[in-house]
Amino acid sequence: MPRNALPESTQKTSTLRKSRSRLLAGVFTLALAGGTIGAYVLPQTVTPALAQITTSQPAGTFSFADIVEKVSPAVVSVKVKKDAPDEMAAGDDEPGAQNVPPQIERFMRRFGFGPGQGGPGAERGGPGRPGPHGRVVGQGSGFFISADGYVVTNNHVVDDASEVDVTTTDGKTYTAKVIGTDPRTDIALLKVEGKSDFPWVKLAGAAPRVGDWVIAVGNPFGLGGTVTAGIVSARGRDIGSGPYDDFLQIDAPINRGNSGGPTFGLNGEVIGVNTAIVSPSGGNVGIAFAIPSETVSQVVDALKSGGSVARGYVGVQIQPVSDDVADALGLKDVQGALIAQVQSGTPGEKAGLKAGDIVTAIDGVKIKDAREMSRKIAQQKPGTSVKLDVLRDGKPTTVSVTLEQLPNEVASNDRRGGSDEGEQGTRDVPRLGLSLAPAKGVAGAGDLGVVVTEVDPNGPAADRGIKSGDVILDVGGKPVSTPADVRAGLAEARKENRKAVLMRVKSEQGTRFVAISLGNPRG
Repeated sequence: MPRNALPESTQKTSTLRKSRSRLLAGVFTLALAGGTIGAYVLPQTVTPALAQITTSQPAGTFSFADIVEKVSPAVVSVKVKKDAPDEMAAGDDEPGAQNVPPQIERFMRRFGFGPGQGGPGAERGGPGRPGPHGRVVGQGSGFFISADGYVVTNNHVVDDASEVDVTTTDGKTYTAKVIGTDPRTDIALLKVEGKSDFPWVKLAGAAPRVGDWVIAVGNPFGLGGTVTAGIVSARGRDIGSGPYDDFLQIDAPINRGNSGGPTFGLNGEVIGVNTAIVSPSGGNVGIAFAIPSETVSQVVDALKSGGSVARGYVGVQIQPVSDDVADALGLKDVQGALIAQVQSGTPGEKAGLKAGDIVTAIDGVKIKDAREMSRKIAQQKPGTSVKLDVLRDGKPTTVSVTLEQLPNEVASNDRRGGSDEGEQGTRDVPRLGLSLAPAKGVAGAGDLGVVVTEVDPNGPAADRGIKSGDVILDVGGKPVSTPADVRAGLAEARKENRKAVLMRVKSEQGTRFVAISLGNPRG
């Protein structure tokens, strides 16, 4: 046997141990980066899940360094100047400053982040503080998407900015021009002139999967060039910021100043633009939201060509089909978008859409809910004709609608004054826990429907958010003008053995359908 040769059994044992080490390297390296792991007993068998973990790095050296080195030069710090309100220009102390420890306050002010800006909920915005000459200096992040100087960031980073500068990783600063913004998706497009060889990154064409690794690069607290890593926690998140919410949720640490920065997949393509965090303190707690690259691509193309985004518009108020609504209408599937109101003079009215219609598909493609309908319609260009599959009175039909341009400010519903609870003609409807009066007899209520003059806080209607001053327009799909009409609608629903009754209700917030259970009538 050669001098350096090992017995065959020893060679097999050594090979097996090396194989196991390579398979486990990607799992435990991150823990090793934060500290030393004690003795670990290797499993006796390699599970299928572990067997799928592979890395091109040498055993024990799984790292994001190669990707970071490739993409970081395209990421920039965005600094903006805005005219400060009088109270800030006067140098008033910022709210909550007295509650911040002095050492933390000095750190935050050093990097342009004023104390007292934390709060619960989904928070947007980069650090900002009063600057000299009555200006506010704010900071965020962005990234080049082309060699000729186009930069993507958040709308809220550059909104109302009088001056925008971007600083690259090599410390060079350039003045940027705002090409266009889209507040509805929180995307802004900037342009840096004078060069054609900026390092740039590509927007991903495919959505990531939940559980995929992601890398965020940005400018938290004005520190610049900071890299964090995590995974995609969820997709399709609605955080209540607008009708087109469709966010990626990630757990890579994101803080103020990361707004507008990119989140990368492991192939170096941008899968999303960081835009909001959920935090009780203003700092990272592992829940952040990014605008998906598909949305960013569509908006950027529109901003490049015209400086604004043209969206399709039907002109209807819609809401999800809930379980209660499905029960009230006798539907088997809880999906689609329920039309609560068709606005006058809009494409929806011209096409013959009606309140109570349920849109189940657009151009033959099924929609899950009202949010999906809003997004799909908004993605269409004005002038496009779409076919809506509609359930009307339980029967399927198809309606063709030619979309128009979404107005900059869609007119809100007419508001009216409150009603007098002592109005003559009030009638009690004990099954709903409501006192009602004909709308015609209540000043400012209009001519249609029945006004809610009093609500029993323990009644089923109160459970569904009906309030004094609301107007009930329909019950069970039939218009009502008196409390007797409401009673008749309830009686008919009971006769048909419905579990709930569907009412169309107008309030200051708009018109919506409300399903109220008839299972346990309360007086």
